[in-house]
Formats: sequence, structure tokens, C-alpha cells
Amino acid sequence: MLFEIAQIITEQVNQYLEDSGLDKSVILENIAILDSQSENADNLTDKVALTLINFHEEATLKNFPNHTMEIDKVVYKNPIIHLNLFLLFSANRNSYTKSLKDISRIIEFFQGKKAFTQTNTVYDRDSIAMSDIKNFKFTIELYTPTFEELNFIWGTLGGRQLPSALYKLSILKVERKDSVVGEKGLITEINGTLKKN
Repeated sequence: MLFEIAQIITEQVNQYLEDSGLDKSVILENIAILDSQSENADNLTDKVALTLINFHEEATLKNFPNHTMEIDKVVYKNPIIHLNLFLLFSANRNSYTKSLKDISRIIEFFQGKKAFTQTNTVYDRDSIAMSDIKNFKFTIELYTPTFEELNFIWGTLGGRQLPSALYKLSILKVERKDSVVGEKGLITEINGTLKKN
């Protein structure tokens, strides 16, 4: 599900950039490989990288029971994991001006669209990679780290800071399809007698 959501965001932002008269420059790639000797580093030339830099479980939703009632039974599952994702857009364009324009348009896009669902989002539904996506709902908002946090992020990613925007995506539900841990029959009648005192 992480890949699919990141791919949907990539497609949506690229469409907005194209509609704004800019290049479809956003790719799903780890910005940390930019200064490495990796052969994938060439993919980042004149691009904006979308990188998942962290995620954490939403603790407030952790203790909800997860069961469903069917016609003749109750199906129990492990609780759904609710994740917040931290996504970094890093502009490695050929000029600083292009980098700033792309980051500016990305910020504009998310200012205009914060909530994403399968009904208000256009993505390649016929792609094999997206075949498991049926229902989704998440919001995304600009996350502004302190200078110290920003320094730590870029130090971890390789040291060279690029024009960038960090976003927090809330809340992605993760559930295994075959996660049934038990089934029990429904209570259909209560037997017994009441005694009067």
C-alpha cells in the first residue's frame, strides 16, 4: 500500500505540473542515492524526487477492536494499522529557478487538494501495480521541520540540501487480507427463567 499511495501522489502532482505548463518532473525515488555511486542516481538528473523518509503508527487509533458481523458469525481480525507517512519532495532540477518553480507548484497543488479518495483522485486503475487499490482515504498537509530537524534530515540523506517540501500524509490504513484470527457464531437466543424475589 505504501508504493501505491506514493505512485498515486506522483501521478497527481505530475498532472498538475503539466497543467501549469511545467515538465512532469516528479519521480518516485530515494533522494539519498543522488550523491552515491548507484546506477539509479542518474534517474534523479533534472527531476523532483518523492521520497518516503519516515512513518509512524497513529497511537490514538491503535486500540480499536477489529471485527465484522456476517450473516451467521462474527469474524475477528488483528487491529488495522493506521500510519502517518512523511513524504519529501526534493527538486534536483538543472537550474535553481526550475527547482523553485516546481516546489512552488507542488505546494500550490496540495493547498488546493488536501483530501484524497478513490472518487476524487485520477490514477491508472488499469495498471497491474494498482490492482489491489479499491478504497482509500487520506489527507496530506505541509509539515514544517525546525532548522535542527531539517539539518538532521539532510545529514541523514547525504548532506547536500536541495529545495524541498516535506508533507505529512494521514492516515493510511494497512490490513492484511487473510488476517482472520477467529470466528464465532452469533448469539441468536437467550434461554433461562427469571426469578422474582
